[in-house]
Amino acid sequence: MNWHLHFLGVGAAHALELGSSAVVLERDGKPLLLVDCGPDTLDRYLAAYGALPPAIFITHTHMDHVAGLERLFIRLWFDEQLRGATRVFIHAGLLPWLQARVADYPGALAEGGVNFWEAFRLVPCTRGFWLDGLWFDVFASRHHVPGTSYGLALDGSFVYTGDTRPIPEVLARHAESAALIAHDCSLVGNPSHTGIDDIEREYPETLRRQMILYHYGSAADGAALATRGYRIATADERVALATPSAPRADAG
Repeated sequence: MNWHLHFLGVGAAHALELGSSAVVLERDGKPLLLVDCGPDTLDRYLAAYGALPPAIFITHTHMDHVAGLERLFIRLWFDEQLRGATRVFIHAGLLPWLQARVADYPGALAEGGVNFWEAFRLVPCTRGFWLDGLWFDVFASRHHVPGTSYGLALDGSFVYTGDTRPIPEVLARHAESAALIAHDCSLVGNPSHTGIDDIEREYPETLRRQMILYHYGSAADGAALATRGYRIATADERVALATPSAPRADAG
């Protein structure tokens, strides 16, 4: 069985040419889980797979990570066979923010009579969630105020930080030796995002060797990061993953 992480987009919010940061976990070439759904994510997903995503995990509710949910709502609602088929996994603490961002506008449709979440299958979680026999750990990241952003880990396979400042204590727990670490990184950090100087200051070499960096500000920034010896994700790139470990006894 082959596993890949498909980077649909790798850019920061202003880096439109790089695409909104989002990835798809693939198993034997088929999409299993989309992580985040920014303004252009649905178009990129449909171009790659020709169908709507069966499951989505939302890391946080900035619009460059959730703005595509409105278009997805329209596609799902007007196809009765697809209505309610796409699962949306999100940490329970983010639900009020996501509701305010995408679902609270009066009248999801002009005709009325429709609740936004009826088009989806909303699955709140805290520690993690099950999907197709796999347990995904959900962990808090550091992006703006506490409790507003979360990353994702699949034991033995990968960690996806989402937008974050450095989280060495979290990665020490979740990033096993075989795991890929997809880490938010700009050329220059700020109070909400990791910079390359933060990577080099906060993480040991063992973790840095596992990293692939995304969510940078421009193609030039990505090239500058690469010249420092780091692996840089590019839009539409598929990265091979190790086979996930069997779910732990304490999963779920």
